[in-house]
Parts: sequence; structure tokens; C-alpha cells
Amino acid sequence: MLIKFIALRQIIFFALTIVCLGSCQQKNKRPNLILIIADDMNWDDSGAYGHPNIRTPNIDKMAEEGMKFTQAFLTTSSCSPSRASIITGQYPHNTDAEQLHWPIPEGHHTFVEQLKSSGYWTGLAGKYHLGDAVRHHFDQIMEVGTAGFQLGNDGKQQKMKGDGSGCESWISLLRNRPDNKPFFAWLAAVDPHRPYGEASIEHPHNASDVIVPPYFPDTDNVRKDLALYYDEISRMDLYIGEVMNELENQGLSESTMILFISDNGRPFPRDKTTLYEGGIKTPWIVRWPSNIKAGSINHNLISSIDIAPTFVKLAELEPLQDYEGLDFTDMLENKENQLRDEIYAEDHWHDYEDYGRAIRTSQYKYIKNFYADLPNTPSADAFRGLTYQSMLQEKENGTLTNPQLRCFEMPRPTEELYDIVNDPYELNNLALDTLYAEALGDMRARMKTIRKLTKDSLPDHRTPDDFDRVTGKPTAARIRPRPAKSEMMKDLNESK
Repeated sequence: MLIKFIALRQIIFFALTIVCLGSCQQKNKRPNLILIIADDMNWDDSGAYGHPNIRTPNIDKMAEEGMKFTQAFLTTSSCSPSRASIITGQYPHNTDAEQLHWPIPEGHHTFVEQLKSSGYWTGLAGKYHLGDAVRHHFDQIMEVGTAGFQLGNDGKQQKMKGDGSGCESWISLLRNRPDNKPFFAWLAAVDPHRPYGEASIEHPHNASDVIVPPYFPDTDNVRKDLALYYDEISRMDLYIGEVMNELENQGLSESTMILFISDNGRPFPRDKTTLYEGGIKTPWIVRWPSNIKAGSINHNLISSIDIAPTFVKLAELEPLQDYEGLDFTDMLENKENQLRDEIYAEDHWHDYEDYGRAIRTSQYKYIKNFYADLPNTPSADAFRGLTYQSMLQEKENGTLTNPQLRCFEMPRPTEELYDIVNDPYELNNLALDTLYAEALGDMRARMKTIRKLTKDSLPDHRTPDDFDRVTGKPTAARIRPRPAKSEMMKDLNESK
């Protein structure tokens, strides 16, 4: 009996040694990297960021096991330009893909290309929306297609395959990759992008779950619209849980860093396609159990332009000179480390023409509306949504408050200044308040500096709207597939 017990102890010791060696070897390897991108999710619409009613147990768990950033921003509040900025590590105006549906042209480098060249297996599952020129930067793409997030040539909403989440192939991508290479996975949801349908989850949210921002009227249709939006966040959350479970099953949780963000804010008026917090602020959660202290909260500013240099640095590579962002690895090691004292964001054509810029510090937001003669019309999908249609009715009734009338305002203020700490919903424009003249001067100077540094300048031409701003119907200018920037600029120059 004693001999059997000793033999059993030796077997257990040998097994534990193998596990330990495997763990040690795993720590010495370059980490696996996963980027999970929600489509049109507001920064604080999850339990992790304090929403009491949206059911997001897996996003919440990710935050509990990792580091949550509370001051994270995107370089723009538009779908494909945001993704182009992330993958190239450049500000949108330098990607040549700064307008919606413009593909990234040939000649632009990406961090995915750099990872692939260094031995990483690279894959994408879900929404692609980047153009053909960078497809070969991924070893495998499992794309959901464009249906579900834009209209067909007939002006009608296309139907999307599957459950509409865009997440159905995430696990297949993770399971079918080669197991002899570190990997990078770009997992892109279509949730919670419009259009919304009933019963996208088993237990839908209801009107009483909804928290209505002060820049929306509190009507039945607004509450219904937001509840359906909540449902799609919860559906995406289920798939995020599957990803974490799959990593656990493959024994890769400790050696894999997950970054969860959104491409832009909520697809509602005064959110998506604007430079307000509801347009450019994003959830930002990093989970990497072997390297990040669980439950960490980081209150420092960070930008999506910082993802490219950071991912290549984690892969033990040197960031390309093309990258305009900053490596944030030190912030993961110490939440007190500060990377930047401002972020810069852009607003370009998205269904409707616009051109604006924003500077955000820890205290203030400054917005410069270069096309102040144009109203802040929401994106075409938000235009058709229940919230905007309810706002049109309430406007007709004369019941909207001043903040709720902002998306109809024409002309807009050329400059906007907000004290974010004391006015988080950006309701009180301080640009004309003499008490804030010094802050305004500082923000103007910051914008002038970064525009010069990044070679940002006003376009020679305005791009025609794809939809009528009153009826929402497609205009003659709307062509699908949308031509690339070079083609459109050539046509505009010839027609001048």
C-alpha cells in the first residue's frame, strides 16, 4: 500500500511539474492577442460601467478580472473610419478612408500585417468593413457581409444571415487556427448596430429598464428603442462569454490578452457621428490574467490610435513610423502611469456631410464645427429609428428642451466648450462664457498644434449627402458600392 502511495505521489509530482513547465514556457512566449469590437455601443451601457439594468455578466466579469479604463476614446464616431484608424494606427484623415465606406487604399500598413509577418496567425470573424487592400493581412477572414448595417441599392434594409449578431463565427475562428503559432483575432460584432428587431434575446429588456439621457425626450417609443438596443448588447455579451470559456478550455486564458472596445457610440441622435461623449467615448476593458491585476481601474486618457503600437510592442516588435499613437503597455503595469494629457477626434461624412474636430482633456471638451451651417443630423439608420422619429413628433408639438433640439440646430455654434467633470452630458456650452476664456484659449491652441502636427486640413470640396435631411430618403448622390476617396475626389474636381 505504501509503495502504491509513493508511486501515486511521484505521478502527481511529475504531472504538476509538466503543468508548471508548460506554464513557465507559456509566459516566455509572445502573448496571443484578441480585439473584440462592439458595433455602436455607448461607453457606459454595461454593468461594468455602472448601468444597473443592462444584463452584461460577461463584460462585467472581464472587468472584474482585468483593467477597466474610464477615459477611453476613439478617433472618430463613424464605423469604417474608426476601424481604419485602429488597424493603421493613424488618425482618420491620414488613412485616406476617413469617410464612411471608403476602403483603406493600397500602400497603407497595419499592425495586423506586422504581426503576421513576425509569425503570428491572424484572423477576423464578424464585421470587416475595411476594404480589399488589407484583406491579405489576415490569414483567415470569416466575414458576415454588409447586410444588416446599410441599405441596399433599392433603399430598403437588407436582411442579415444568422441571428444578426455578427458573432456566430467567433468560436470557429478560435478553434480552427493552427496551434503552433501565437495568434491575433479581430472579433467584430454587428451588435448593437441597427436595425433592431423583437426577441433578439430570450428575456428582453422592458421600458422600465431604460435610463433616458436628458438629450432625448422620455417617450414610449424612445424607451422601446433603447430597450431593443439593450437587448443586442446582452446578445453580444453571451458571445463574449463563449470566447472566454473557449480560451479556458484551450488552456490559453493566462497567455491571451483581450481588449474590448466599441467602434463608436450609440446609434442614436447626438451620439453616433457626433463628437460628444456619446459618439467618441468607448468602453475599454483589458483582460490578461497573468499580467494585469484583477479589478484594476484606470482613469487616465487613452485613444484607439494607441492600439496598433501597443499590440506590436506586446509582440516584441517595434512600432512602425506610420503609427501616430502611443504604446500603452506601461499603463497596464501601473494604472497610475499617464500616457497623454489630451485626445484628438474627428467628424467626417457619414451618410450626411460634416467636418468637425474635438480636443478632450481630463477636464474639458472643445469642439470646432467647421461646417456650422449644417445641422447635426444623425446617421441614416438613427434617422429611421424610433427615437429620432419620436423627436420629430415632439418637435412638432413644441415639447423638446433646448438640449433635445441640438440635432436640429442650424446654424450650430462654431465652437463648443464643455466642463466634462461638472457637465458630463455636455448640455451647457461655455464657449461664450468669459469665465472660461483661458480654458477656451488653451483648447484652441491645442487644436491648432495637433492639426499642424498631423497635417490635418479642410477638404477642397464638400461631399454630397446620401440622404435627404428632411425626408431621410436616398438622394441621387447615393451609389453602392461607394467609390473610394481617390475616385470621388477625381469626380468632384472634374465637376467643379
